[in-house]
Amino acid sequence: MTLMKSLKTMLGTTALIASATVAMAAEIAVIGGKADDLFWNKIKKGMDDACLAVVANGGKCTYLQLQTYDNLGADAAQLVRTAIAQGATGIVIPNWVPEAEDPAIKEAIAKGIKVILINAGNGDKARELGAINYVGNDEYEAGLAAGSYYAGKGVKNIICINTVPGAANLEARCKGVADGAAKGGSVSNQLPLPASSFGDPTAVAEAIKATLTKDATIDGAITISAGDADSAATGVEQAGLTGKVMLGSFDFNQTGLDRIKAGTQGFAVDQQPYLQSYIGVSLLAANIDFGNLLPTFPVLTGPGIIDMTNIEATLKGVAAGAR
Repeated sequence: MTLMKSLKTMLGTTALIASATVAMAAEIAVIGGKADDLFWNKIKKGMDDACLAVVANGGKCTYLQLQTYDNLGADAAQLVRTAIAQGATGIVIPNWVPEAEDPAIKEAIAKGIKVILINAGNGDKARELGAINYVGNDEYEAGLAAGSYYAGKGVKNIICINTVPGAANLEARCKGVADGAAKGGSVSNQLPLPASSFGDPTAVAEAIKATLTKDATIDGAITISAGDADSAATGVEQAGLTGKVMLGSFDFNQTGLDRIKAGTQGFAVDQQPYLQSYIGVSLLAANIDFGNLLPTFPVLTGPGIIDMTNIEATLKGVAAGAR
C-alpha cells in the first residue's frame, strides 16, 4: 500500500470514528420544577455538574422547567414531547402523575430515546415503562420513616399538609406517614390544599393555623416541601402552638435546619436531590455514550432523618456545598 493510500485509509477511519462519536453523544433533557423553587435549584445544580462530563464527551444538557404546578401531569407530558421535538437522545424525568405522563414517556422510549426516572416514581415503574433506572427516594418508605419517627416521639395526631394533591409521589409520602404512625399507635390524616397554595406562604400558613385552631388534638404537622415548612412554622406560631405541635418536613432548607437546631422543628426527611439529578444524568449519559449499565436497580438516595442528633454534621455539609 502506498503512503498516499495509507494516509487516505487512516483519514477515512478517523472520519468514521468522529462520525460515530457525534452520533453517540448524549443530548439529555432534564424535566423539573420551577426555577424559583429552592428544591429544584438543587436538582438543577446536580444536572449542571454532571453535564460537565456530558459536554466533554460532545453532548449537551437542557433543563425544561414547569411554569406552574397547577396542571402538573399534563404539563410534564408536554415537556416530554418538547424534548422529543428538540432531538433529545435521553430524558431524565420525575414520574409525578403516571396516568398523565406515562403515554408521553412510552412515546419517547418507542422513538429510541432512553429515559431515567428521578425524584418521583420507583423501580417497578421504571421497569414497567422500560426506563434505564430510577434514582431517588422511595416516597412511601420516606413517609413510613416520618410516621414512625412521630410515633416514637409520642406524637399521636399528625396532619400531612399536601399543597400539590394528586401528585403520586406526594400522595405516597402522606400515605406512608399514616401507615408509619399507625404501626406506632398514632394516626395521621392528609390536609390537601389547592395546588395554587404551593409557593404562597400566606395561604399555607393561614390554612394550617385554621386547622390547628379547630382541632386541639393535633400535635404533629409535616409538610411535603421545605418551603411549605417555613409557612407551616408561621402557622403553628400564629396558632400559639410552637413547642406543642411537632413540625416535620420532607426536604429542608437553611431556615428549616436553623429551626431544628433551635428546637422549633423536630426533624426533616432528606432525599438528597442534588444526587438524584447528578447520578441520573451521569448514568444516562454513560449508557447513551458507552453502553454502561448499573446492576443496582433502583438507586436510592434516601430517606434519611435529620434531627437534633445529626444537625451539626448536616450543617457542615451544607456549608461545604455538598447538601
